[in-house]
Amino acid sequence: MIVAENSKPTLDEFADLMRKTDILLNNEARQNELYFANRSGILLERDVCDALIKCAEGTTFEGSIQLVSGASFPDIIANKYYGVEVKSTNKNHWKSIGSSILESTRNKNVERIYLTFGKLGKPVAFMSKPYEQCLSGISVTHYPRYQIDMELAKGETIFDKMGIPYDILRKMDNPVAPVSKYYKSKLKDGETLWWATKSEDQSVPPILRLWTTLTPEQKNYYTVQGYALFPEILSPSSTIKYHRYALWLATDCSIINTNIRDQFSAGGKKIIHINGEDIRISAALFRVIENRCLIKETIHETDTARLCEYWQVNKIQPNRIEQWCKLVSTYYSMSKNVSEYNVYEILSKSFNC
Repeated sequence: MIVAENSKPTLDEFADLMRKTDILLNNEARQNELYFANRSGILLERDVCDALIKCAEGTTFEGSIQLVSGASFPDIIANKYYGVEVKSTNKNHWKSIGSSILESTRNKNVERIYLTFGKLGKPVAFMSKPYEQCLSGISVTHYPRYQIDMELAKGETIFDKMGIPYDILRKMDNPVAPVSKYYKSKLKDGETLWWATKSEDQSVPPILRLWTTLTPEQKNYYTVQGYALFPEILSPSSTIKYHRYALWLATDCSIINTNIRDQFSAGGKKIIHINGEDIRISAALFRVIENRCLIKETIHETDTARLCEYWQVNKIQPNRIEQWCKLVSTYYSMSKNVSEYNVYEILSKSFNC
């Protein structure tokens, strides 16, 4: 008896699946543009996954599409070997800030990744490409992150510019080193890299920026970083809860914000669905849940010593996310205005602790 093994689908088959998914998503967007225009990043990942599952019917990918959303990179796994990372913008363009170049949460079994981009500014449209073909450069927030440009011409990726293929860079022990070397070679007189050092013990003076000069995507990124690294920010009432974040924003990120309170407190109340009931929570806590993927990534990518300093603890537990949820809950319970809902329960369920 001869037993034939079922080999993994080819890259061409995966590319065909992505083309069909783009067609389906764009058809749905034309029929219900308002629906997609109001979708958040997390919800859009579900939409893309549903479209992939539908388009995979009758193909070798049927039954293999899995949404991992925030647990690892990329967001969606297909047949264990292929992946889809979902990004979006609510503007009418095809650019955004992407994932960390460190890829520390990358699924080790995934070798080929596509980027599905949702342009949610009217007219709503979707486009998918091989991941490495739509990364134009590096933006440095707290960690170097790829810049996404879905309209890049052939030969214009950051990897073409650096002369280092994506698959080589991502497997390096220290991918930041060649990136900083490339950008240093492009500096003009009077310019420097605020995020890279000349040597291991010599810091480069930063270029200061005002908060008001940042893009909406950058503002959201730094706000989410604050939630991840300084859990006291989520305390309902404290006169000093922004102090450590303000110092970090200035000294580590070279950003001056003269009105930090509005950055976190604006928004009133939001409603989420937990345990079969609707619960009104603060807009700040709602933003945390909406951005849980980036929060998880930040917490996992921060080295242990720095995280101990940021969280003001003596030890980082094996389950960092659960520890962070407990810290946030502790700050809530220390407040004079104790919340009427269980913050730890809401966070732990939302973050799948």
